[in-house]
Amino acid sequence: MGAIERLIGQKQFASEHHKALISIIYCANSINAHNAELLKPYDITLQQYNALRILRGNKDNISTVLYIKERLLDKNSDTSRLIDRMLKSGYIDRKVCSKDRRSVDIRINQKGLKLLDDIDHVIKKEFAPLGSLTNEELTEFNKLMDKILSTIES
Repeated sequence: MGAIERLIGQKQFASEHHKALISIIYCANSINAHNAELLKPYDITLQQYNALRILRGNKDNISTVLYIKERLLDKNSDTSRLIDRMLKSGYIDRKVCSKDRRSVDIRINQKGLKLLDDIDHVIKKEFAPLGSLTNEELTEFNKLMDKILSTIES
């Protein structure tokens, strides 16, 4: 009996495709739940953490709500509210674009960068679900995930 069968108490699956799909969903949900627990002491959500990481990656450039929305892992997030909550917490700076007053320029600030640094250390130390895989296995895993994701986006 494999791990997914034990974890969800299912003896068999309709096909290997079905088992693989259930395994991916279970892994993603487990990782998200664990990371959400790790973020609780910092009083931010997974979506806010993701948005702050996006802003950190683009820190030398101005970001817009659309830029963040296009890059979020959770496409169902209300990006405007997400930005408002991060602004209220003091992790980002926002100003109306001087060229287009309908647009808003968003940047991560020092407080947001410090928060990410603290969280990154905890997440790396506390949870490494892929740590049991070798670099070769990770390369193969990433190729397979790219293949799956290519069919999703087409």
